[in-house]
Amino acid sequence: MSIRHTTKARRGAAAAALAAALALAVAGCGSGDGDGGGKEDGSPQKSTEAKTDDGQGETEPAADSKKVIGEMKGPKNIVVTLHSAERDSGGFVTVNGTVTNRGSTLFNPIDWRSPEVELAKSRSSVSGATLVDMKGKKRYLVLRDTDGQCLCTTGLSGIKQNESRPFFAQFPAPPKSVTEVDFQLPTMPSVSIKLSG
Repeated sequence: MSIRHTTKARRGAAAAALAAALALAVAGCGSGDGDGGGKEDGSPQKSTEAKTDDGQGETEPAADSKKVIGEMKGPKNIVVTLHSAERDSGGFVTVNGTVTNRGSTLFNPIDWRSPEVELAKSRSSVSGATLVDMKGKKRYLVLRDTDGQCLCTTGLSGIKQNESRPFFAQFPAPPKSVTEVDFQLPTMPSVSIKLSG
């Protein structure tokens, strides 16, 4: 009889813990401040990063999305528009852009991930993006944090027809003498862009 009561007590405690966790989750989602419930990606850049909500696909617009410094058109009518490639004082280059699905099917950019084992945690991301200095013959990979997450937008899965999503990616900055680089994404043609800042 006492074993049965203990089991009921454990079930009750588990149910109470689950109810408390759900209450906290609902309270966190219901802030009503219009930011889509997003959280910042792990980027040192504050003003130009896109925010995502951990794979749910809701994002805020990329910085200055009216400005276009380059465009890539790839398979399945996917268009990548680049808005800025800015150096910052910390020795980084942050590239901001927008992915638009002009195709007729749902788009999941799984081929845009880096094949590096260290970046396996950065799913549905642009971690496979690179900057290439053709004159200096150097390739710059997306930076990562100490937890193995890319310093780039994640959660880009399930892009619907005619939907656009902002993204960013951070790279080590090439020398100041380098003013133009090629931006590359797997499966997409490269595009030459000018660095600002």
